[in-house]
Amino acid sequence: MKIILTHEVPGLGSAGEVVEVKDGYARNYLVPRGFAIRWTKGGQKDVDAIRRARKIHEIQTLEAATAVKGQLEGVQVKLAVRSGDAGRLFGSVTQADVVEAIKAAGGPAVDKRAVAIASPIKTVGSHKVSVKLHSDVVANLDVAVVAA
Repeated sequence: MKIILTHEVPGLGSAGEVVEVKDGYARNYLVPRGFAIRWTKGGQKDVDAIRRARKIHEIQTLEAATAVKGQLEGVQVKLAVRSGDAGRLFGSVTQADVVEAIKAAGGPAVDKRAVAIASPIKTVGSHKVSVKLHSDVVANLDVAVVAA
């Protein structure tokens, strides 16, 4: 089955690409989760719109991505959240929370979809977060979560 990817899928392709996959994979996984849409003859307009949106959100050059990486890794990110007595958070820290903390610390603007949190942040302390700036550039941050 031919599909148009709307998000990057590891091992398959990036947003805006037209790929051929097995029917069950597309019908049961990719399409219901919003990672892809079915390809049609009029789907080329959708592909062009996805590529335009991707160019807006993506850092264009490798040099620019490397510069942003240097800025990000130089920023001390501190996030104040509500927590209980034992240091457990009421909820967890999300990608949007990390992006807001980066802005508050004076860092560059980052798309929340580029932020990857390996395991849910549910405790006070220092946690590792990665930000994918370009296909070849990933910035690693230490986020200090403190009790508010």
